[in-house]
Amino acid sequence: MNRKSLVIYSLLLTVFFCLGTELQAQTKKTREQLEREKAEVQERLREFDKILKQTTEIKKNSIGQLNAVTRKVQTQSRLVNTLAREVKLLDQEIKETEDKIEKYKKELIDLKAEYSRMIYNASKLNRGLSIVSFVFSSGNFNQLYMRLKYLKQYTDNRKQQAEQIEKVSIQLAEEQIALDAKKQEKEDILEEERKEKLALEQARKEQQGIVNTLSKKEKDIQKQIAATKKQQDQLNRMIKQVIEEEIRLAEAAAKKSNSTTKKSAGSSMPLTPEAAALSSSFAGNKGRLPWPVETGFIAQGFGTYPHPTLKGITMDSDGVDIRTQPDSEVRTVFDGTVSKITTMPGFGGTVIIKHGEYYTMYSKLKTISVKSGQTVSAKDVIGRVATGEDGQAEVHFQTWKGLKVMDPSTWITSK
Repeated sequence: MNRKSLVIYSLLLTVFFCLGTELQAQTKKTREQLEREKAEVQERLREFDKILKQTTEIKKNSIGQLNAVTRKVQTQSRLVNTLAREVKLLDQEIKETEDKIEKYKKELIDLKAEYSRMIYNASKLNRGLSIVSFVFSSGNFNQLYMRLKYLKQYTDNRKQQAEQIEKVSIQLAEEQIALDAKKQEKEDILEEERKEKLALEQARKEQQGIVNTLSKKEKDIQKQIAATKKQQDQLNRMIKQVIEEEIRLAEAAAKKSNSTTKKSAGSSMPLTPEAAALSSSFAGNKGRLPWPVETGFIAQGFGTYPHPTLKGITMDSDGVDIRTQPDSEVRTVFDGTVSKITTMPGFGGTVIIKHGEYYTMYSKLKTISVKSGQTVSAKDVIGRVATGEDGQAEVHFQTWKGLKVMDPSTWITSK
């Protein structure tokens, strides 16, 4: 292999190495995303297990318990799917590594063969003479110079060829080590996937058992839902009265002082510059507000929808029910002022907090640690969650813009 061919060959190897490095970087990024997703799902499952263990000590089949187990099944399924994706990605990585190993093996064979040819050709050219004899047997000075130049080029090429052989040998060994590690990692993940599938099957059995029990009590459940809806309507009437009264007072104050106020789109409430700024800040944090409890999951969502597992049962809520651990602290999700503190049938202690033209409501509290008119900041503790007769601890959380109720799950951070 002459010098020009060796240079081209080295450039091709460099290009191959760069492309492989870029592919590895992309694969690493995908793996890191999967690892983060898996860690998040596993953390959610630990929360589920801890909360369910504490709240199901009172063995009572209920809609709330079914909702919680259903969410656990969904999260467990997500973990199994994540593990399956991780195995698939590892299969791809293993195949790519095996292809690289085969390529390096072929390159090593070619390089060694070329090195052998270089040695053989050199021995033929000098006709078996020693290097000293070959040089000094030159017929004239020009021939001596050319022979020295040839020997230097030959020595350099042979050295480069040897270095290339060593480089490819090292790369081959590294890829083999990486391949063995990936195969072991795949075996570990497959075992983890097997265990999680068993856990998913157990959760589904538990879910089906509750469904079978509750399906026999459809009429009773319908009555419970109707009673809860009646209590929720009463709760909503109360918050609307609070907001309407505040709108009336704001309008009266504006007329009396002739101060500069404005109304935002979709709201009939006059806003001072300070209230307008607070409203704008609240709206700008949509999807990033902290949860009203540090740990937990949404056991019942917002809106009217058929129950995901109970046929003939329709769920209806103007907020979300967040299941958490008994006696958990309840926190405000944003800066604001406490507008109302009250107790409502079926919802216990209730706190309404005003954020300019926006309002948040926190119900099912056993204790309340703020006062009406008090200024609060995001994550300030406003009370502790109550535990129901069925052993379930949850906070009912609502968000409003003026007199319009909104889906709270779109305002808090996703989990």
